[in-house]
Amino acid sequence: MKRTQYDVVIVGAGAAGIGCGMVLQDLGVKRFAILDRDEVGASFRRWPAETRLLTPSFTSNGFGMLDLNAIALRTSPAYSLHTEHPTGSEYAAYLRSVARYFELPVRTGVTVDQIMPQTGQPGFVLETSQGNIQSRFVIWAAGEFRFPNLNPFPGADLCRHYATVPSWQEMPGDEIVVIGGYESGVDTAIHLANRGKRVHVLDPDKPWDETEPDPSLSLSPFTWDRLREANGDGLISFVPAAVTRVETADNAYCVYLDNGKTLTIDQPPILATGFNGRVPQIAHLFEWNEDGSAVVTEESDESTLTPGLFLSGPMVRHRRVIFCFIYKFRQRFAIIGNAIAEELGLDTAVLEQYRQAQMYLDDLSCCAVECAC
Repeated sequence: MKRTQYDVVIVGAGAAGIGCGMVLQDLGVKRFAILDRDEVGASFRRWPAETRLLTPSFTSNGFGMLDLNAIALRTSPAYSLHTEHPTGSEYAAYLRSVARYFELPVRTGVTVDQIMPQTGQPGFVLETSQGNIQSRFVIWAAGEFRFPNLNPFPGADLCRHYATVPSWQEMPGDEIVVIGGYESGVDTAIHLANRGKRVHVLDPDKPWDETEPDPSLSLSPFTWDRLREANGDGLISFVPAAVTRVETADNAYCVYLDNGKTLTIDQPPILATGFNGRVPQIAHLFEWNEDGSAVVTEESDESTLTPGLFLSGPMVRHRRVIFCFIYKFRQRFAIIGNAIAEELGLDTAVLEQYRQAQMYLDDLSCCAVECAC
């Protein structure tokens, strides 16, 4: 068998990629690389300047509770950044600090164009901007932010996606339509209302009325606090309707709703319609659920279609469990690491540290979110 260049290649140097890299290093994997076409934490740096992490950071490591936003043992964004809810740029700085301090093998400026399983033997060939790379295992940790959902309805190309806005500070117009009422949509509305703009938030699912205790399915407490403060003057209205199309007429944007009404504004609507994980590099290597999520094994987040290919980060779904927050998806880093280490014949005893830190979730039956009061 031809010797591969790497045992493991991680695609993406964000929270999931750096976190998985830390696990591989702790396991003693010698030949692995973390590839990113930009820099460490690049997706976080693209967040609107005012956007902050919803989960709070706290220096609780000394009390046996890992900082909710940490992606590695022995680290804490609260300690290094001195803030409770970091901005995207601040969090990117934390990720860069982790990668630098622990000397992770990160290769930036490398675009992965295609991942191809090798014929007749385990492993993959990755076609990249710097030539082909061979690896026994691949962890796809590229995240979602760079893959926004830009075509949810006819005329969506006339809108502007949340992920393309560098700051809300200079947003023109006095009246804005936001399409999507989950976290990114409400975050948009809050920042615009704080600047005195009237905002209409559209969503047929009415997430602002959701009482689901799982913050992946309803608004977070941090968002509720900011929403109450920002909407004191009633500038934000919530409309339980779906957008059927957007058109332009007489230098205005016409937003047509499924309730028969039309909103007409002079600025492009803001799309807060989420992201697509089904990208060309991996689309053919996974089975896909009807909701657009990739099908992976519960044991190791491995593709059910392509052995040796693992998924890490906010795209991971199991049953009704959505791993979209850092404190959720970090619980699966060591699960992937364990599967790879066993294949490579490495000692996995170090993963007990991850289990003790609640970063080794191997029992999905305990993930129901229930609150008595």
